[in-house]
Amino acid sequence: MKCEIIIDSNCEEKIVVYAKQESPLTEEIKRLAEQNSPTLLVYKESQIIKLNTRDIHCISVIKNRIYAICDKEQFLLKERLYTLEEKLPESFVKINQSCLANIKKMERFDTSISGTLKIQFKNGHTDYVSRRQLKLIKERIGI
Repeated sequence: MKCEIIIDSNCEEKIVVYAKQESPLTEEIKRLAEQNSPTLLVYKESQIIKLNTRDIHCISVIKNRIYAICDKEQFLLKERLYTLEEKLPESFVKINQSCLANIKKMERFDTSISGTLKIQFKNGHTDYVSRRQLKLIKERIGI
C-alpha cells in the first residue's frame, strides 16, 4: 500500500484512502482519524452532548453565557472563552472580545461600514471584527 502525506496549512485536514476493499487496516485508519477530531462537551436542555469542533461556526457570549453556534442549533458551554481559545484547533480565531470564529465556516465579509469588518457565517449568523483583531483576521483569511 502506498502512502502520501501533503502538508498544507491552507487546506482543511482530511484523510482520503483508496482501497480495493475494506480491511482491518482501513477500519483502523478510520477509527484513528475520528478519534483525533477534537470535541467539546456541550449542554442542550438536560442532555450533555459531545460536539465535534468542525461542526461549530463560532463560540459566542450571549447574555453572559457561552454558546457554541452550529448550523441550526446553539449549545451551552460551561467553560470560559479564554480556556476554549487554548483548546480549539487553529481554524478558530478570536474576532472580538466575546467571539471565537471558525475560519472554515465563514462565508461573506462586508466592509461597507468604514473601518469595520462584518462576517457572515454559512449558517446565517453574523458578527463584527473588533479593531484590535482586524489585522490578524485579515492575515488569516488572506485579505
